[in-house]
Amino acid sequence: MGTIADNLTRIRETLPAGVVLVAVSKFHPAEAVREAYEAGQRIFGESRPQELVAKHALLPDDIEWHMIGHLQTNKVKYIAPFVSLVHSVDSLRLAETIDREAARVGRAIDVLLEVRVAREETKFGWEAAELEHFLQDGSLTGLRNIRIRGLMGMASLTDDPEQVKREFASLRSFFERLRTEYLPEIDTLSMGMSGDYPTAIDQGATMVRIGSSIFGERNY
Repeated sequence: MGTIADNLTRIRETLPAGVVLVAVSKFHPAEAVREAYEAGQRIFGESRPQELVAKHALLPDDIEWHMIGHLQTNKVKYIAPFVSLVHSVDSLRLAETIDREAARVGRAIDVLLEVRVAREETKFGWEAAELEHFLQDGSLTGLRNIRIRGLMGMASLTDDPEQVKREFASLRSFFERLRTEYLPEIDTLSMGMSGDYPTAIDQGATMVRIGSSIFGERNY
C-alpha cells in the first residue's frame, strides 16, 4: 500500500474520462482527508452525519461532501446546509425530509435514489417496483427542493464475479428505463467500490466510491 497520493494517482489512471471518483473517507481521520485533498481530490464520501459535520468544519470549503451511508430522517437537518450529494435516498419519507430541510436552508439538494440490487438482506434500497410507483404518481418528481440526479446501488459481497456483473447490469438497465420513462435529466449512476469498481465501470457506472484502496483499511 503506497501513500494516499500514490494510491489516488494509480486509481485515477484506471478511470475512463467522465467517471467521477468519490474518495470514501468514512472512519478515517481529517488528516487523511487533507492528504488526499492536497493530492488534488475534492469529492469525499461519508456514511455518518456526525462525522461528516465534524470534517466539514475542519477541512477546506471547496470540498464536495457526499453522504453515501444510510441516512436517518432526524439527521438530515445537520447536513442539509452544505452536503453536495446524498447517494442513499431509499424511501419517500427520507426524500420528503431532505426536500423540507433543503427548503428551510434555501437550497436545492442533489440526490441519488438507492436501489437494492444485491441479494443480501442487510442492504438498503428501494425495490424497483416500489420506486417506479412513486415516480408514476408524482410523489418524488413533485418535490421542488431536491434534484434527482440518478441512481446508486451496491452489489452483493460475493466471490462470484458474474453475479456482481449481473447486478450492476440490472441497475444500469433500470437507470436507462427510468431516464426514458420518468427522469430524462438523470445523469449519474453511482456503483462500484474498491473491490468491484472495474466491473461497475464496464457496466456503465459514471461515479465510483473508493475507500480502502485509497486510505487503507478503516479504523472503526
